[in-house]
Amino acid sequence: MHQDNKNIKYDLEERTARFSEDILSFNQQVRRNMVNAHIIYQLTRSGTSIGANYCEANGACSKKDFKNKIHYCKKESKETEYWLRMINKSNPEHIKSIMKLRQENHEFTLIFSKILSSMRKSAIPKLKIK
Repeated sequence: MHQDNKNIKYDLEERTARFSEDILSFNQQVRRNMVNAHIIYQLTRSGTSIGANYCEANGACSKKDFKNKIHYCKKESKETEYWLRMINKSNPEHIKSIMKLRQENHEFTLIFSKILSSMRKSAIPKLKIK
């Protein structure tokens, strides 16, 4: 049966928190060696920072503060993509898990880009033509 999308509550804060948990779970599965140690550390840092910055954005004290925090969300998402690419190179046996993480992370990048784009468009003053 087709579910009506209007009844689905969209909670980006929860979604980014679940992504952080997925990053932590994934990193616990990856074997530790000289190559992976640094990548796992960086992936943990950037991957969990997306949700932390989004929580901060939701508590922002001004529109400027909100925009700044969303910018950091996008920045951390882009960095996370880099580390997911590197962990994929050194651990091809985890391709399925990595591809799921990369897809979700890519969607975050698109979402945060759209938020920033919408904020820029709304900040442009409308000219009155006489």
